[in-house]
Amino acid sequence: MTPAAQPKIQLSFSQDYREGYANSVQVRANLWDFLLLFGTINQTAPDSVNIRNFQGVYLSPQQAKALANLLQQNIQQYEGAFGEIRLEPQAGGGGVVQ
Repeated sequence: MTPAAQPKIQLSFSQDYREGYANSVQVRANLWDFLLLFGTINQTAPDSVNIRNFQGVYLSPQQAKALANLLQQNIQQYEGAFGEIRLEPQAGGGGVVQ
């Protein structure tokens, strides 16, 4: 039995493609899908944090699990090259980790 040939993948960008920076990701889940809410955090005072969400992305449970696996693989490669990523808040950084 001959293994199936891998398809050739071509990437393209739609006209409305955009990139953005997010330092906040919130996750909501229900029976049918996961919702990733991307935003930016701005700490305006020691007791006040503003999160401005700018993009929501829905994923099927299967795509969410595939994304989790892909992120884990890439995090392991990153840490192998640059060292452990620490989630502890940095001194004077406000302490919000999402």
